[in-house]
Amino acid sequence: MTRLPAAPVRRPLTRRAAAAAATVVLGLGGVLATAGPASAVTQADAQAQLQAAGIHASSSGGCTTQGNPTCTSYSGIRQATIDGARTLRSASGCALTVTGGTEVGHAGGTYSHEAGYKLDFSRTTCLTSWIHATYTYTGVRGDGAALYEAGSGNVYADEGNHWDVTFYSCGC
Repeated sequence: MTRLPAAPVRRPLTRRAAAAAATVVLGLGGVLATAGPASAVTQADAQAQLQAAGIHASSSGGCTTQGNPTCTSYSGIRQATIDGARTLRSASGCALTVTGGTEVGHAGGTYSHEAGYKLDFSRTTCLTSWIHATYTYTGVRGDGAALYEAGSGNVYADEGNHWDVTFYSCGC
């Protein structure tokens, strides 16, 4: 029987370090999740990875075109964002549906949907309860959204009908 090495101790990363450095963590169930540099992933690859983790997408337009605001696109998403979503799914045990990705129509900025750092998830009782019980409430954003921060530095904003999540690292 082969003995696996002990999992490394994970310390929370600063947002800057999480965005700049590659991070490796041993996820739940012994799955190794690697967050590479801010490299963009194709629509097809991101969709395949998320679907394999049981994460599905929904859009009002029923499409994935990045230039259409009624679509839900993964084109140009960061690998660390995909890994963060997969970690969230595994850690929370909640069903996750992505309702917003890299498509146009979101606010811009360095850590934006367009830059591949954010995903929107349908608001469910399971996900909301898990976020409230697991993460630290840190106040409200300028638009009034309640903010919760994970030890990894990832930020969860309650936008009423969905969760807007900024993945600075692959940890949830």
